[in-house]
Amino acid sequence: MSYQEALAQWQAADLPEYLAQNLAAYTLEEQEEAFYQNLSFGTAGMRGILGAGTNRMNIFTVRQVTEALARYIASQGEAAKARGVVISFDSRHFSPEFAADAAKVLSAHQIKAYLFSSLRPTPELSFAVRELGTFAGIMITASHNPKEYNGYKVYGEDGGQMVPDAVDAVVNELAGITDIFNITLDESKTYVEVIDTALDDKYLAEMKAVTVDPALVAKEGQSLKFVYSPLHGTGQYIGEKALQQAGFTNYTIVKEQAVIDGDFPTVKKPNPEDAAALEMAIAYAKQEGADAVVATDPDADRMGAAVKLADGTFQVLTGNQIAAVLVNYLLTAKQNTNTLPDNGAIVTSIVSSRFASKIAESFGVTTADVLTGFKYIAATIDQYEATQEKTFLFGFEESFGYLVKPFAHDKDAIQALVLFAEVAAYYKSQGQTFADGLQTLFEKYGYFEEKTISLDFPGVHGNDDMAKIIAKFREHQPEAIGGVAVRRVQDFATGLETDADGQVTTLTQPKATVLKYWLADGSWVAVRPSGTEPKLKFYIGVESDSQAASQAKIDVMTQDLMTYTK
Repeated sequence: MSYQEALAQWQAADLPEYLAQNLAAYTLEEQEEAFYQNLSFGTAGMRGILGAGTNRMNIFTVRQVTEALARYIASQGEAAKARGVVISFDSRHFSPEFAADAAKVLSAHQIKAYLFSSLRPTPELSFAVRELGTFAGIMITASHNPKEYNGYKVYGEDGGQMVPDAVDAVVNELAGITDIFNITLDESKTYVEVIDTALDDKYLAEMKAVTVDPALVAKEGQSLKFVYSPLHGTGQYIGEKALQQAGFTNYTIVKEQAVIDGDFPTVKKPNPEDAAALEMAIAYAKQEGADAVVATDPDADRMGAAVKLADGTFQVLTGNQIAAVLVNYLLTAKQNTNTLPDNGAIVTSIVSSRFASKIAESFGVTTADVLTGFKYIAATIDQYEATQEKTFLFGFEESFGYLVKPFAHDKDAIQALVLFAEVAAYYKSQGQTFADGLQTLFEKYGYFEEKTISLDFPGVHGNDDMAKIIAKFREHQPEAIGGVAVRRVQDFATGLETDADGQVTTLTQPKATVLKYWLADGSWVAVRPSGTEPKLKFYIGVESDSQAASQAKIDVMTQDLMTYTK
């Protein structure tokens, strides 16, 4: 079907007034962008700009994908229908409506739907899937994207995002749904059960295990003063309960950013990866003499932080730096209490820093490198639990996602919030700051620096333009980057690694559109399209004997890489 035909169907449909007005206001270019394809559904679910159209997030595209999910669940038998689906949502526009409609579609298929009556974080949704034993879970969220977006994540029975085989089955069902405007809803919600505080209490009970040294927190927790911002999202409700349960009450909430608001009025992007999102919290911290700042994104699966330096300014930390310090604290504590397992492992993504891995190695702990996407970390945890070959100790991605305890099977900013506070309290008890702890690790293990470059490719031709750049890398493989020779090339699309001598080995990860280059000095570069946004991402990781030297390497490598985009 052409975009003009799809557009005509929508123009003839009985739309809610707000969608009809949105559709009528489209320019010709906006019409094509909104209808040239169906919003894609993959292992990260679907995510898109809110509005009318097949390539937009709206009640009809949400009903359509839920109908496909319901048909897939029904195909698995009555037991799968009885186990049902748990549904949660964040603070974005239309999140409650999308969650309610998803429940009505499931109920129309006589599939049990457990629905939170108000917003809850993504990690609690993951936990609820496992706790309730449901067949699947739905989280209405666009995570850290700008206000124009919303999204729909689907979780499997392990609490991790849905695996590729199940996604393929849902996509096959989607192909058979041709009338997007006549999907049956059970308005009586016959099979819908509202769940709330019972799951909160169980999640918080599991959170107690995140605290490594309760005695330390009891003694030093109140001396740490920090500022917390939920960035207009879900984090405050459960985050404050978790902090107070652990013993942290000497903190201040950024009141302007505690307001639930899908417009995210105080930030350009509600993303703790973006230093600008922490500016208001840092201003609070300076005014109140706080030691640190923490922030969680709208669905509370990512956490960012800034820490006070000796001169009173604040250093915004990278996700890799936070992970390195947390890993060192966890492993040191286990070593000191003789609880460090012989088969311990941390799990991270192929585009994350080697900093935490080098720290882990010094404790005799291995690192498993998986594809980008926390579902791959969750799958590795499941493998460890099934085989007992390794004991999971920590999981993280460079994009500010961390998991301490696997009662949730997705990145969990509430866990990270509590552990970060404990580590900061520990350093304060030693007369140091979190920044001092990071500097000590640099001096011991090397100055690791990383950089992520995101290039936007919106619109109809965005995917093709990204594919051309990746093809350029393949057709003209760089022999050196930043003046340093390339020693190994990992092409995850073919599943092959080729070294400088031409020797080829098979990669263990699933196939994906990622290229990674390992250089002679240990530096590395990776190129991949984002799975959730129209962006092409470049990742650079280096190590040197000083921060200045590492930054100089990154600057030169960046210049080289950008030549491939022209």
